[in-house]
Amino acid sequence: MKQRYNSAIQRAKGLLEIASALYETSLSHQTTRAAEHVLQTDSRLGYYLKLSLLPRGKQENCISLSFAADSFREIKLLAEGKVSLAWINPSAAVTLSHRGTGPLRGRIPLRTIAVFPSWDVMGFAVHESTGITSLTQLKRERFPVRLSTGAGTRLELKESPPMFTVSAVLKAAGFTLAEIRSWGGKIQAVSRPSHPDRRAAIENGAVNAVFDEGIKSWGQSALDHGFRFLPIDGPILKRLKAMGYRASVVPKSRFKGMARDVPTIDFSGWPMVVRADMPDEIAYALCEAIEARKKSIPTDNFKTLNMAHLCANSAEAPYDVGLHPGARRFYRERGYLA
Repeated sequence: MKQRYNSAIQRAKGLLEIASALYETSLSHQTTRAAEHVLQTDSRLGYYLKLSLLPRGKQENCISLSFAADSFREIKLLAEGKVSLAWINPSAAVTLSHRGTGPLRGRIPLRTIAVFPSWDVMGFAVHESTGITSLTQLKRERFPVRLSTGAGTRLELKESPPMFTVSAVLKAAGFTLAEIRSWGGKIQAVSRPSHPDRRAAIENGAVNAVFDEGIKSWGQSALDHGFRFLPIDGPILKRLKAMGYRASVVPKSRFKGMARDVPTIDFSGWPMVVRADMPDEIAYALCEAIEARKKSIPTDNFKTLNMAHLCANSAEAPYDVGLHPGARRFYRERGYLA
């Protein structure tokens, strides 16, 4: 017997497929990620996603779902009930929002559906010629660094997890980006860690400090041109851990030219999160959908998606906000979670 979707689902599902395929059209192009030796697809299409699946009229027993992907802004939409699920980078942003220690007001009752593997740490690098070996020294000497980081606008500091984190680390060390400018420092603001302007500035000496995530894209270039990573430890790390950040290291095993691991904070994981009051059956169905499309969902670690990794709470996919009961039931029934 032939099988089909009803006509409305055919059109809705077709639009979803077309939207995804647009990233494979002439609107996109490839660039070289030299640090990782890979080709990366970039596109003129936007990637701040908001998708809504709404019933038409008074459909009986119909479930409405909406999805958004990116940052603190999307977690706020989730808290307000404007979206059903948010896919966030990194896990730390979810932890801060759940605890009420991030830029959003109040504690947000969140639960985790899945965490997709994506290893990253925050890097605070300065050129050896500065003589700076710690953030504390940078503040004490009021050193006028030429810093490459993200956009430091008020909006970005509130909505962007990388820039909120840079600001939080500097605050824990006792100073701000504005104070760096007041000391005579200069700031190169780039839209992404792998921006070619940053790489050029590292190579030609236009900057002598980089504070950012996405360390795989710029960390080795910085080391190759005389930079070193500053440790995030002691009282600074203690303050950050109290907020909800996890301790980590810039590992010598991943970067040539490092004599030892350097302590920092973690920036790993791409968690999918929902409100705690989502019905169990919907959370369970979301996991079913991920499993059904696991071969076509893009990954950050170049590996085929493994469902067991999404609930493992591993170094690449950490989470401190618990699994939704419906998701936990799914993972246990399928043998992915003990």
